[in-house]
Amino acid sequence: MADTYYNPKDLRKFGKITEWSEELGTKFFDYYGKVFEEGALSAREKSLIALAVSHVVKCPYCIDAYTKDGLQKGITKEEMMEAVHVGAAIESGATLVHGVQMMNKYDKLSM
Repeated sequence: MADTYYNPKDLRKFGKITEWSEELGTKFFDYYGKVFEEGALSAREKSLIALAVSHVVKCPYCIDAYTKDGLQKGITKEEMMEAVHVGAAIESGATLVHGVQMMNKYDKLSM
């Protein structure tokens, strides 16, 4: 397998970020853990949201982690792919809606 910028083994090292900033790292992991607790949304729903967001922000570590987490929580491949498409649609829409800004600027400059 060819070397890539992202090494899947690095995901296991994520907890080590506290070594360089213990206070902030600890606060982050406390927050992160709290976010993924059962609440108004189930842990399963949160995992599916995390998987979709992982694709939007293009984090291969997160994609790996939340694909695995989703499988452990019983999320089907169809549900995962649908969530990815939801993320893609929102990301595409966000890009395209900024076209209105371009259109407004174009109209203003070409008067």
